[in-house]
Amino acid sequence: MRIVRDHSAVPPDARGASAAIGNFDGVHLGHQAVIAAAAGRDAAPLAVVTFEPHPREVFAPDAPPFRLMNAAARAHRLEKLGVDLLFELPFDTALAALTPEGFVDEVLARGLGLGHTVVGADFRFGKGRAGTAADLRRLGGAAGIDVTVADLIETGGLEVSSTRIREALSDGRPEDAAAMLGHLHRIEGPVLHGEKRGRTLNYPTANMALDGLHLPRLGVYAVQADVLTGPHTGTYDGVASLGVRPMFGDNRPNLETFLFDFDGDLYGETLSVALVAYLRDEARFDSLTALVAQMDADSARARAMLAAR
Repeated sequence: MRIVRDHSAVPPDARGASAAIGNFDGVHLGHQAVIAAAAGRDAAPLAVVTFEPHPREVFAPDAPPFRLMNAAARAHRLEKLGVDLLFELPFDTALAALTPEGFVDEVLARGLGLGHTVVGADFRFGKGRAGTAADLRRLGGAAGIDVTVADLIETGGLEVSSTRIREALSDGRPEDAAAMLGHLHRIEGPVLHGEKRGRTLNYPTANMALDGLHLPRLGVYAVQADVLTGPHTGTYDGVASLGVRPMFGDNRPNLETFLFDFDGDLYGETLSVALVAYLRDEARFDSLTALVAQMDADSARARAMLAAR
């Protein structure tokens, strides 16, 4: 998959694409339906048009972190869906100031040279979110771009949305989040150097930052981790603590993952950790002995749950 980040410098062979447009945070079932509707359009490459940073980060920079995935994780998920081209457009005040007419003319038509676009029925665009899906169909048609408006997707009689997925994760319901995502919710990023306390407890962990991401319910999870780079690439079962480590007085949330039956150095490598099941809340223990006993129990329970999948 090629990534293009400048709509004014699109290679000739990338023009004429059939593109799904949106933020695609989480790449959930609704997003996947929009992308599927853009696929199979004659010989046109399948593309996604999205924005980085997320517009909400520009308009409300002080709001709590809300993203389900960072840009790299989104790109990896889109590649798995067979997307050929990712137009990851820088979202800034200049782009935000474009009218609906200006966005279609300057970005979609003259800039990206799209032949076909697909959006969800709730799509809004242009300055002040003034443009609707119906407006895109009208303006796109006038600019020579075919426009398809995809129906919204429901599960259990409720619309699939990034908001509902965040709510499920906040409640400690990763299974419900996965049902709406169409895949397990993952946290992806580099393995960082930590305090290395886990080594002394015979539980060495891969530490990852959660900066900019929506925080799932703090606690312990059964997980499945993909090591994406380095000599240990592969998939491993494990158990992870997502939280602030109350035993040690830390207050910055992070993700610490213990991989079962693994022996190797992962510092600096990229991990994608999928939350499979919530096991318990964070807790403070009276002693390290009690902590290790609980970690043993968590590991045994996680192994059993993951084996049953």
